[in-house]
Amino acid sequence: MDSSVILTHSPTLKGAPHGLPSSKSISNRALLINALTGNRSIVRNLSAARDTKLMQALVNSPEKTIDVMDAGTTMRFLTAYFAITNQQKILTGTDRMKQRPIGLLVEALRKIGAIIEYQAISGYPPIEIKGFSIQKEYLIEMPGHVSSQYISALMMVAPTLPKGLTIKLTGHLASIPYIEMTAALMREFGADVTLDLKKQHISIKPISYKTASLIVEADWSAASYWFAFVALATEAQIVLPNVTEKSLQGDRVIVELMEKIGVHGKFRGNSIELIKIKNAGHLEWNFTHCPDLAQTVLPVCAAKGITGNFTGLESLRIKETDRIAALQNELKKIGSELTEPQPGLWKLVPGKISSLNSPVETYHDHRMAMGFAPWATLTDITIQSPDVVNKSYPAFWDDVRSVGIQARL
Repeated sequence: MDSSVILTHSPTLKGAPHGLPSSKSISNRALLINALTGNRSIVRNLSAARDTKLMQALVNSPEKTIDVMDAGTTMRFLTAYFAITNQQKILTGTDRMKQRPIGLLVEALRKIGAIIEYQAISGYPPIEIKGFSIQKEYLIEMPGHVSSQYISALMMVAPTLPKGLTIKLTGHLASIPYIEMTAALMREFGADVTLDLKKQHISIKPISYKTASLIVEADWSAASYWFAFVALATEAQIVLPNVTEKSLQGDRVIVELMEKIGVHGKFRGNSIELIKIKNAGHLEWNFTHCPDLAQTVLPVCAAKGITGNFTGLESLRIKETDRIAALQNELKKIGSELTEPQPGLWKLVPGKISSLNSPVETYHDHRMAMGFAPWATLTDITIQSPDVVNKSYPAFWDDVRSVGIQARL
């Protein structure tokens, strides 16, 4: 039987969550780039998330078989890293990871000159990297709407290629902030990156990375859950420490988004105070560039009586779970419906929480656990498999207790 956490109804919150993790996205990129400098750089305040610890262990692993578990970022980044650095590796993961596509990245690396073979189903892990000797292409095309992790993986290894790399993005672009984050971090380590997103063109010169010193900022995806707690609480005094107002992270947009559904973020130096304000009755939002915020925002709207029309949710189908199906299943438990009346447009009809008779399932997905936890401001709630938060926010349940909610594991 799965373990669970029982959260006791608490409408009033007060405190400062001190376990807020450093950015996983920045940490994982910095670790990969640092490896390409020969691990001679200094990267401080790394994320304590399981995904980052895994990246730290695997990027320098001498083992032939690399098990990334359920870490999609790690799979994609290390595929490019091991291929272009001519390391012979087998990359595998969980059963769910073996269902997550990697074909577009493998095809791009093959065009550049890497030898990669599938061990089971074409287009999916596990894969075997057999080597890299000569760069065959320096111009490749990549669909712009696919996971930005494919694009970021290619970008980060590009300075080490003899001819550098130009990436032409086709179709509409998704997750632009993550591409911009990658470019900014590469420049911190001395790379020459030209990013022209209007022309959908990325050019990286063959200039070796330099050593650098980097301090990783707090994670805005993790911070988003505290906005959700405040949005649903009757009263709240929450201050988030160590956050950066001018951030590399696209999920920093949670500040503007939550202004619409009941929370004002007031920056004070290196912290932000979350203040309850009046919310709108309807939300229109495009999640194309911030898909990880969907599991924060939709449960708030569903429980708060806010209708919604949303776009940009397509990538949620291929995450740790099918996040759209997971959201639909769990929102239904309070009478809320998430439907797709036309392709790419999602409509949310809110429900109402009086009590919650069945537990929230998490589907092996950390964001499901943390996205639905704020319902504890409205009713007692049981959440299955609470350990999933270790993937990105190991101190989450301790922080929940620190603001006044009983959490019994």
